[in-house]
Amino acid sequence: MSALFSAWTVFVALIFFGIVVWVLRTDKAEFDEAAQIPFNEEEQPGSILKEENHG
Repeated sequence: MSALFSAWTVFVALIFFGIVVWVLRTDKAEFDEAAQIPFNEEEQPGSILKEENHG
């Protein structure tokens, strides 16, 4: 059973480090662009944030 836990730990560590390497090698501009998506969306019709709904 100990060998199974050790193998699982090594597997998870490899996955983790694989994700870290993938993120560091990916173009930062893509992440920056994706991070700005919520701020670039225009207000949808029928939004509860419209001025006419406040009073």
